[in-house]
Order: sequence, then structure tokens, then C-alpha cells
Amino acid sequence: MPDSQSERPAVFLTGGSSGIGAAIAYELAALGYLVGCASRRGTVPFESDHIVAISVDVVDEQATRRAFTSFAKSHCLAGLVNAAGVYQSAPSADVDLAVLRDVLELNLISAVRLAQLARPYLEAGGGGFIANIGSLYAELGVPQTLAYSAAKAALASITRTLAVEWAPMGIRVVNFAPGYVETELNSSALADPAVRDRIARRIPVKRIGTACEVGRLVGRILDAGCEFLTGETITIDGGQRVRQ
Repeated sequence: MPDSQSERPAVFLTGGSSGIGAAIAYELAALGYLVGCASRRGTVPFESDHIVAISVDVVDEQATRRAFTSFAKSHCLAGLVNAAGVYQSAPSADVDLAVLRDVLELNLISAVRLAQLARPYLEAGGGGFIANIGSLYAELGVPQTLAYSAAKAALASITRTLAVEWAPMGIRVVNFAPGYVETELNSSALADPAVRDRIARRIPVKRIGTACEVGRLVGRILDAGCEFLTGETITIDGGQRVRQ
């Protein structure tokens, strides 16, 4: 990998302050990428010369455009990772439509916005990757997850559409769908041993996944240089989806 930051292949990553986003950032940095970690906090839970912390709320269109453009113009953009997300739980009959819009804005629309911003830079550089972080919930009927599940299902569909449209530009688009993975979003619920045990019993490997496992998978697949892989959703769930 080149020594200069401006020459090193760079990745713009959202949701990098914690959880799966931070784990992916760590893996990409270890692989030699310069990672622009964008989050509301503007922090990352580790130190690395390969990390640039960026403070931005990705639901703010103008702020996102400024932050992304500044990063992409200063570095050799190789990819985009959309890992920012929010989870809301409520009975479907009671879902506030304002909350639904907020969940879709952060989990879905921000990913489309950034993909559109990234496309010309990736095309000019001869191609690259866009990775979306979806969810196993996109394929299941999970009670009280209407907004989150809908956003993740749409993200998988968008992945397929962009992959087909942008393949001639050398841009590959892949969706990763984790199952139950322990992060800040669910740490309070999983602190209850009964809840943790009930979830683990549903998973063939008999445990909840870790953000580091997802980070390793995403990092290595994106770094593999396999341009023939595009438009797919790759599930990492301990075998839960295929369990009979």
C-alpha cells in the first residue's frame, strides 16, 4: 500500500463510532485503507494512522455532501460503506409515521444519497465498491420491527438495482445481512441472561455474533478484489436463516 495518505486507497464509512461500523473500520484500516469514519459523535473507539474521524449527521443532506466531497477530493476513493443505522421497536399498529420516516431517512435514504455522491468518484478512479449493512430482519417477519425491517429490505433491493446499473462503471455493490450481533443498540436487552439465552437457542451455533466477526467478513470480502461479486446479499447469522 502507498505510504502517503493522499495516495492510499480510501473508504468513506458511516456509523463508524461504534458497533459494526467501528469493527469494519478497524479491519479496513488494518488492511491498509484510509478510512473516513463519519458519525454524529465524530469519534472512533481505537487509534490508527489509517483513520480520519469525521463529525457529520448523515440525515443532514448538505452537511453530508460537504463532508463526503471534502474527503473524496482529498483522497483516492476506493469505496463506500453504509453502516449507519437506528433500530426502533413498536407494535405495527402504533408506529408513529414520523418515526418511520426518521428510520427510513437514516437507514435507507442516507445510503442512497451517499451512493449517488460516491458514484462519479469511483467511476473516475476506474471502479470500486459500495457496501451496505443490512439485516437478517429484511427476510423475516419479526414482530414490532416494521420500520427497521422495511428499511433493511429496501436496502437489499437497492443493492441489486445499483449493482446492475453501475457494473459497467466497475462499481460493485454488496449487501451484508447480520443476524443477532451484540452492539450498543441491543446491549441493554442482552444484559438480561434470560433474553440472551432465549435468542441464542434460536441460532444453530448457539451464541450471539460479535461485531468483530462481521467486520472481518466485510473487510476481507471488500479487499478480495473479486469484481465478479456484485448485487448479492451475504448473510452472517450463525445459520439462523437456513434453520428448519
